[in-house]
Amino acid sequence: MKAVLTIAGSDSSGGAGIQADLKTIAAHQLFGESVITALTAQNTTGVFGVMDVDPAFVGAQMDAVFDDIRPDAVKIGMVSSPAIVRAIADGLRRHRAESIVVDPVMVATSGSALIADAAVDALVAELFPLAAVITPNIPEAEVLAGMAIGCADDVERAAELIAARCAAAGETSPNPDAAPRVPAIMVKGGHGVGDPDAADDYLRMAGGEHVWLHGKRVHTENTHGTGCSLSSAIACGLAQGFSADVAVREAKAYVAGALAAGLNLGRGSGPLNHMWRYPGPAPC
Repeated sequence: MKAVLTIAGSDSSGGAGIQADLKTIAAHQLFGESVITALTAQNTTGVFGVMDVDPAFVGAQMDAVFDDIRPDAVKIGMVSSPAIVRAIADGLRRHRAESIVVDPVMVATSGSALIADAAVDALVAELFPLAAVITPNIPEAEVLAGMAIGCADDVERAAELIAARCAAAGETSPNPDAAPRVPAIMVKGGHGVGDPDAADDYLRMAGGEHVWLHGKRVHTENTHGTGCSLSSAIACGLAQGFSADVAVREAKAYVAGALAAGLNLGRGSGPLNHMWRYPGPAPC
């Protein structure tokens, strides 16, 4: 059985973060492992507290995982401080991790900030050069590219600016194995820049090839953990040997199905139905 490691924050309500990642990995019939970077007190209505894990202990968790059941792919989600970013990057380099997906989580679905501003620069400098795929949504892409995004052309330009920033980070990286490297960049279209009935994502491959991935929007307020689940599903595809573009397409289809399944829990933006492909009780 292939193993996938998620390095992310814990969501006490179970809809996002580590919990959503492990559910996604299980739904793909792979073995899930976890390194927790932060504890959050949150539910479908918001985030009420964040407590970071000591960076040294983040590294200790990584060592324990890699020294026993080595993961075939790694997904990185919420990392709220530069020190934790560096601990993760050191661990990935130390263990020569492969097939890394970085979801640059900055804001929760509820609108709560999840990352310090200084950690964004650390993400780009330390983790992007190690990644095979990164998955910013439109607000995150705006931060990473330093520009506003209002149309499809803006999305494409932002992806190019992010790619250039990744290349520059790779060239200045202290790790010779990482320089220079540009990951595949998936700019997620869930926030929309055009047709309100479309869910179109943009994929810029590492070699510069690019494609729009068109889809129909699932009109639902229950989107808690969508980004976490998508990036974990991409990691599952990479663990199984899929190319980045195939892994992204398969992950997009999985998340669309999880949204369309119509789970309705909580008083805010509810979670997805991660096990929608399997028979079971009817959705709530």
